[in-house]
Parts: sequence; C-alpha cells; structure tokens
Amino acid sequence: MRERFLFDGADNAPVTVLLAHGAGAPMDSASMEAMAKALAAAGFRVVRFEFVYMADRRTSQARKPPPRAEMLIPEYRTAVAELGGTGPLIIGGKSMGGRVASMIADDLYSAGKVAGLLCLGYPFHPPGKPEQLRTRHLAGLMTPTLICQGTRDEFGTREEVPAYVLSDKIEIVWLDDGDHDLKPRKSVSGLTAADHLSTVAEATTAWAGKLVR
Repeated sequence: MRERFLFDGADNAPVTVLLAHGAGAPMDSASMEAMAKALAAAGFRVVRFEFVYMADRRTSQARKPPPRAEMLIPEYRTAVAELGGTGPLIIGGKSMGGRVASMIADDLYSAGKVAGLLCLGYPFHPPGKPEQLRTRHLAGLMTPTLICQGTRDEFGTREEVPAYVLSDKIEIVWLDDGDHDLKPRKSVSGLTAADHLSTVAEATTAWAGKLVR
C-alpha cells in the first residue's frame, strides 16, 4: 500500500513544505522527486501527498480523469490536518496541486496554520485557452506567495502573466526558457533542469526567510 506521505529532508528542519502533485503525474513522478530533493537539500522538510483519484490509478485499470480543482479542496485540508506538526508550514504544489493549495491558503493563513504558499508552475489558464483565466481568487490573496514559472509555460507565459490582476502578496520567479515542468531547452538557453531546480531552491529559501524569522 502506498504511504500517505513521502518525506524528504530532516525531521527537525525549521520549515516544512507540503506539496501536492499536478493533474497528470503522481507524487513520486520524476519532476516531483527532483523538486523535493532540491528543496530538502536547501534545508526544508518536504512532504508530498497524493489525491485519491491519483492514488486509485495505482490499483485500477481505469485511468480516471482528475476532478475539478475545487473538488479537491477537502482532500488538501485533510492532508494539512493529518500532517500536524508545530513548526512553520508552507503549502503548495505542482500545477493543479498549487492551484488547489491557493484556494485554501487564506483561510489557513488567517488561522495561523500556514506561513505561505509555493506554486511550481501555476496553471493560469488551460493550454491554448488564454481567455479561461484561473486567477480571480489570486487578485485578493492575502497569503505570502511564491510562484516559480517557466517563461514559455503554456499555462501562462512571461508575456501573458504581467497583464493579470494579481495580489501584491504574490512574487514570481521567472525561469528562463522553462516549460510547465520548469525544464529549459539546453540548446536554446544553455541551462539545464538542474540549474532551474537550484534557482527554485535558492529563491524559496530567500523568500521563506522573510516569512519565518
């Protein structure tokens, strides 16, 4: 049976980061593994969990599509409650996982349960449908937020995102030539996925340092 959580980093790390996966890949996908290892190496305790629909794919022949993001809100709340702990907590995730976290962030932040929100490739709109924005709740977001976004992410490029109405609590780190998995084309940018993971880890460390003193 798959463990409820996957842990990376020291148990006594000063800050815990809880990450949910994206719509199409599980919590132990290569990109999630690499990100967790990078953040753990930077000194965070990183915890990953899986939504039920994704966990079911491990034992079922049927590949159920993900529910609407709003339907996953209770599951994310449950994961926060089950994780427990007394230290500062940052919630977030990859793509859809970060979007779901963003929908509960303010309630948890106002209750003193989380210190911030970390989104790794935020899905500002579906690919090819820039008119279908998923940003309304981000305009008034009160939770300190860091979004790490590839400049050529088809869910929201560097050319598109500056036109959106976003809260001033949101900081965006742009990763040169990164796609939705934050991966660059080395032949174009001269950068590697490892380079961008290092940038994300450094940016998250600096940002979290302002939240937790």
